[in-house]
Amino acid sequence: MPGTRDHDPLIIEEFEGWWQRGDPDSAPSNHFIQADNIQYFQSGIETRYGLRNYLSDPLPTLQILRVYNYTTQTGQTLLVLTVGGNIYHIKKSTDPIGAPILHVEEMEDFGFVAINGRAYISPFKTRLDAQGDKYQLGIKNVPLYVYNGDGTPARSAAGHPPDTTNGVMFMGAGAGGVTDVGLHFGAVVFETNSGYITAPGNYSQYTYLGNTKIRFTNIPIGPLEPDGGVSRVIRRHLVSTKVIINNNFDFQGYQYFFIPGGTVPDNTTQAWEVEYFDSDLISDASHLIDNFSVIPSGVALNTYHSRLVIVGELGLDSTFGSDATLVGLPAGITDNRSIARVSFPGEPESISKIDGLIVAPLDGHALTNVQEFRDVLYLFKSTRTFSFSDNNDEPVTWQEEVLDQGIGAPVHGIATVLDTGGVNTDFLVIADLSGLMLFNGVFALPELTFKIEDFWRGLTHNEFHKIQVTNDSLNKKIWITLPEPHRKTILHADYSDGLNPSKIKWARWIFDVNVFTIALVQFDRLLIGTPGPDVTGVEFQELL
Repeated sequence: MPGTRDHDPLIIEEFEGWWQRGDPDSAPSNHFIQADNIQYFQSGIETRYGLRNYLSDPLPTLQILRVYNYTTQTGQTLLVLTVGGNIYHIKKSTDPIGAPILHVEEMEDFGFVAINGRAYISPFKTRLDAQGDKYQLGIKNVPLYVYNGDGTPARSAAGHPPDTTNGVMFMGAGAGGVTDVGLHFGAVVFETNSGYITAPGNYSQYTYLGNTKIRFTNIPIGPLEPDGGVSRVIRRHLVSTKVIINNNFDFQGYQYFFIPGGTVPDNTTQAWEVEYFDSDLISDASHLIDNFSVIPSGVALNTYHSRLVIVGELGLDSTFGSDATLVGLPAGITDNRSIARVSFPGEPESISKIDGLIVAPLDGHALTNVQEFRDVLYLFKSTRTFSFSDNNDEPVTWQEEVLDQGIGAPVHGIATVLDTGGVNTDFLVIADLSGLMLFNGVFALPELTFKIEDFWRGLTHNEFHKIQVTNDSLNKKIWITLPEPHRKTILHADYSDGLNPSKIKWARWIFDVNVFTIALVQFDRLLIGTPGPDVTGVEFQELL
C-alpha cells in the first residue's frame, strides 16, 4: 500500500475549539465542527464539570429568573428574582431562605447596582411594539427601590419632603443671642436611613430682630412606613434663606442653605434653637427642591463619577413627576425610553427632574444598558452606542458623541467580571447582535465569536434580552446564557491563550433544564439558576 506508506500524518498538537462558520469542510483541521460539554486545558480537552446543589439548608423551591452578586459591607451575597415577582437575599448557601425582601407582581427582571453596601433595585418587564419587536422598560407606578442589606423589606428610594399633615412649623424668637436683622424663610428636610435628604418642606418665615436666637417649633416628624410601622427618617435638618429684601411670597423661589447647628439628631424632637449670621450659610440646599420624591424604575443601573445612572424609564405617571414626555418623539412613542437619569455626586437617590438627565438620540429605540469605562459614560441601545463625559456641570449639559450606529448591547449584554461589575482592567466584553465584541474605547473587529459566526447569527434577535455574559478573568473563561431555542445551552469560551478571535476556544454546555441566569461567587464559582426543577428537584446549582 504505497499510498498509505507515503502519506504524511497530520499532527494536531492543540485543538483550537469549536468551528461553525461556513461549510463544515471549511473548518480548519485543528478545530471541531461540534464541541459539546467539553472544556479545555493546555494542549487538551476534557469533559466539562458536573453540577451540585448550591442551596442546601433546606433545599427550597425557587423558580429562578435572575441572580446578581450583591456586595454588602460584610461580604458577598446574592439577590435572586423568582417567578411571581419575588426577590430574595441569600447570604450563605447553607442559610434558610427567608421572606422576600421585595415583591412586585409585574416584575419579569430587574436592574441592580450596589452602592455603599446598599442595593438599588429597578424592576422592569418586556414589551412588544406594533412591529412585533420586543423592548424593555421600567414598570408603570413602580419606582426604584433601595434595600439596606439587613433583611428588612426594600422600600421606595428617595422620599417625600415634609408636609403640614401634623401642623405648620413656626419660626420665632429664642433665648438671647445674635443674628442678622431682616426677613428670612425657613424650612426642614428629612434625612432617611439610606442617607437620602429630601426636598425642603413645611416652610415658615420670620423677621429676625438681631438680638435673639431663632427658635423652630412644631418641627415635622417623619411618617411611619406602611409595611413596617417605623419611619425611614432618622434625623432632620433646618434650612434657611439669607435676608430677603423683596418678598414675592414664593417660598420655593429663593436659595436655601443648611443652617450651622441646625441638625435635629432624631425623629422626635419638635423644638430647636439656632444662632447664625447670613455669612455662615455656606452649604447650599437649593438643588434638593427639584429632586424626585419617587424615582421612576428603569432597566439598567450603574455608577459614574459617584453618581447613580438609570436608563430605560417608562416615565408616564405623574406620581413620579415625569408625566411630561420629551418633544419631537417618533410617531407612536409616548414614553421616556431615550432618557438616562443621573444623580447628584455622592447622593444616589438625589436626582433632579430638571438638570439630572441625559437625552440620547430620539430614534424610537429604548436605552438598554449603561457602563462607565476610562472616565467616560457609555449609553447603549440594541444597535447604538453613545458616549458622554462629565464637564463638571449638570448632566443635562454633557455633550453627546455617537460612537457606533451599528453596534450596541442588550440589557444584560455587558459581561460582569468575576463577582463585580463590567470593567476588566482595560476592556469590556459586550454581546451584540453581530457577535461577542471586545471594547477598549472602540469595538474591535472581527468579533470574538468569529469562529462560530453562523451559530451566533442564528440566535433569535428578538430574544437577546435573555443573553447574559459572565467573565472569569482569573481562569480566563467566559460563559453566556442563550435565548430560545437554546435555553438549555450555555456558551463556554476559554481564552487562556489570548482574548482574540483566533485564540479563543468555544464549546457548548448542554443541560437537562433551562438555564435563565448565571453568576460567579467567590471569584470563580459559577452558579446556574433555572425556572424549574429537573428530575432531582435541583433549581440552583454550581459547577463542581
